[in-house]
Amino acid sequence: MAADVIIEVRGLAKRFGGVQAVAGVDFDVRAGELFGFLGPNGAGKTTTINMLTGLARPDAGTIRIAGIDCSADPKAAQHLVGTVPDETNLYPELTGFENLSFCAALYGMRRAPREARARELLESFGLGEAADRKFGGYSKGMKRRLTLAAGIVHQPQILFLDEPTTGIDVASARQIRQLIADLHRRGTTIFLTTHYIEEAERLCDRIAFIVAGRIVRTDSVAALMQETEGQHAVEFALSGEARQVCGVLEEALPGLSCRLVSDGRLRVEAAWPVPIGPIVRLLEERGLEVEEARKVRLSLEEVFVRVTGIEAAAMQREREKAGAGP
Repeated sequence: MAADVIIEVRGLAKRFGGVQAVAGVDFDVRAGELFGFLGPNGAGKTTTINMLTGLARPDAGTIRIAGIDCSADPKAAQHLVGTVPDETNLYPELTGFENLSFCAALYGMRRAPREARARELLESFGLGEAADRKFGGYSKGMKRRLTLAAGIVHQPQILFLDEPTTGIDVASARQIRQLIADLHRRGTTIFLTTHYIEEAERLCDRIAFIVAGRIVRTDSVAALMQETEGQHAVEFALSGEARQVCGVLEEALPGLSCRLVSDGRLRVEAAWPVPIGPIVRLLEERGLEVEEARKVRLSLEEVFVRVTGIEAAAMQREREKAGAGP
């Protein structure tokens, strides 16, 4: 293990019946970095994080955390690790303060220090006024914040976050992302799974794209974003059936690439400024009315689509189904 690598994974695999959930993945996480695992629902993100945190045993492969071989003993590095699962594991009948105090006790903290730590976290996470309310009465966003606080109550070196902003409102998701960024700035190593492309782009130092249990690309956000340099894109909002027009545009204007990003919305990309006028005329000749044409900033979304073949619209539908977004 290299000196700056704090998590080393080789050949990690897990099968459930006839489904290969994780198919021999390799990756390293460096000390102090925020490493993102980005992929659609069902890609193998939660299974991977469960194996890393000892909640599931791998069928094959090795895991080393801070130099400790966790392959034979999944709990060997537990004292160094904090975990925030995708579903809360706190107790609805206990108050926020009682939940944090109980979690601290599980890590061997004595009464006075653990109660002081619980009060400190409740205040810093904006939950001071709800400290003595039962957890079951918290909103989704409040529950997520307290679950995150519970994951760091023992001040771990490494924090595993599984879909931390899924299913909560936009304002709460923004608060959670800010708390994650603050932890990262203070030097905590963070392993984050998400299917929100914008979230990964905003937060992560490096990202692994995972699809169908396999990692298809790992790189820094900066390196991934370099792939969009020199590219231009325009989105057209259309009225009418637009499914057959991409082939027409690409044939008439060689060098352009065209795709539907959603019903009635077309994206055209090129290595030079996109010629809006000729495209509008071609679309109108096909009986389509152009309601809007606007230049768009190319983002990690484009890289993700090119690398994985998964349309961003499919990820957007997952986000809408979850009921929240970054």
